[in-house]
Amino acid sequence: MSNLSLDFSDNTFQPLAARMRPENLAQYIGQQHLLAAGKPLPRAIEAGHLHSMILWGPPGTGKTTLAEVIARYASADVERISAVTSGVKEIREAIERARQNRNAGRRTILFVDEVHRFNKSQQDAFLPHIEDGTITFIGATTENPSFELNSALLSRARVYLLKSLTTDDIEQVLDQAMQDKTRGYGDQDIVLPDETRRAIAELVNGDARRALNTLEMMADMAEADDSGKRVLLPALLTELAGERSARFDNKGDRFYDLISALHKSVRGSAPDAALYWYARIITAGGDPLYVARRCLAIASEDVGNADPRAMQVAIAAWDCFTRVGPAEGERAIAQAIVYLACAPKSNAVYTAFKAAAGRRARTS
Repeated sequence: MSNLSLDFSDNTFQPLAARMRPENLAQYIGQQHLLAAGKPLPRAIEAGHLHSMILWGPPGTGKTTLAEVIARYASADVERISAVTSGVKEIREAIERARQNRNAGRRTILFVDEVHRFNKSQQDAFLPHIEDGTITFIGATTENPSFELNSALLSRARVYLLKSLTTDDIEQVLDQAMQDKTRGYGDQDIVLPDETRRAIAELVNGDARRALNTLEMMADMAEADDSGKRVLLPALLTELAGERSARFDNKGDRFYDLISALHKSVRGSAPDAALYWYARIITAGGDPLYVARRCLAIASEDVGNADPRAMQVAIAAWDCFTRVGPAEGERAIAQAIVYLACAPKSNAVYTAFKAAAGRRARTS
């Protein structure tokens, strides 16, 4: 696994979002509750003082970028791994390079993206190397660390909550890209009208990366007018956005529409349809563990005593995911979904308990 590149000098083929990554705190937009002048975190960053941390926030809020900025100020090497694609082998290789850096008098930041996807044993593997100073650990997660990360890891790192950028923040990000002559469009005949800029900012739900990707696609698609300028009109944005106007996340309406479709397919004893909706959820970035929790609820509420083993199967799938990680764990959850869909159904316990709770409320 190669070191995370912090060199923007050769950016010919980089996407706009990569080219526009801030190189210092002055260029970093948003997160003023953490980074405003006089706050403890920027003072520590500017002084080059490193400490292990967990950056928790929605996609596109600058978690990776903040890690890179911290590394610049600290003159530290960065090892980057993703919990989605990396395993024990990659962790060991990164730690070994960090150990060599320490022996040579250099500091190493180990940046772990999607850290919540590592199982408990994988998270534990970082602990001795944090304690002996081999690495400064920075983990990025979109999930609540209190529920998804080991308490031992949390005790060795500070948790910082990054918030979705405001519409005004996103407009600043777009302005920065339009004005920058080296990394952005400042030296090109591209015009971003105010109404288009505002429309992009409102479209992307606080996701700076998505805003820059949208701007880049519009710039690529726009045709020059008679004066040679490419004007990025709102109509082009409407055409480009299509059905992608709402970001998929674990709290949005679209997410719950897919979960509802999965639940109805299982309840209706349609295993193929249930697997289809599960695949849609995973492909769109949904959390498999949320699906595992729903499976447990389905086993209790919809299958019930018609097949008491259903609850054991759901618990086993959940446990398997936490032990082996996403690749094999997602298949275990798929197995549980098929079992639940094919199982006989009975909501007798659910209905009886609901009725009993209602009687209790009326008589209390």
